[in-house]
Amino acid sequence: MTERIEWVPALDHPELMAGPVREAVTRFDGSVRVGAIDPEVADTAAFCDRYGQALDTSANCVVLAAKRGGEVVHAACMVLATQRADVNGMLRKHLGARKASFAPMDEATGMTGMEYGGITPFGLPEGWPVLVDKAVHDTPWVVVGSGLRRSKLRVPGPLLAELPGAEVLSLTR
Repeated sequence: MTERIEWVPALDHPELMAGPVREAVTRFDGSVRVGAIDPEVADTAAFCDRYGQALDTSANCVVLAAKRGGEVVHAACMVLATQRADVNGMLRKHLGARKASFAPMDEATGMTGMEYGGITPFGLPEGWPVLVDKAVHDTPWVVVGSGLRRSKLRVPGPLLAELPGAEVLSLTR
């Protein structure tokens, strides 16, 4: 049975967002919505199935660790749930790295202050690139994490290009 999500103004429900996310959404004046969900179905496929959301309107935020020499640069990558990011091709080259991979879970959650399964491009550490796939940008509304497993954000796809450090690119193969 499909459940319904009540999308409400995010600024009216700060308890449904991780601390860094609450602070980041304040600059978007009501265009960000939040909805409470069952934390057991925070992973994209389970979430979409339970709440009747289309995979092509859900965007995953993955944290990358790009290495060159002894230096590691972290970045966030936004792709639709129906696509796969070209981590070792386009993303690695764009970040100027010799090697790129998904950051380990404890590293990603520790650095962002967000829960695994809820990481979002809102409220990331200063200086992180936010690489937004063009398909995400071109989607009228996308569902992304809230920093917590117990809720999701619903935002206009083009709004992600306004985040600090954001670049819109073709990130998939």
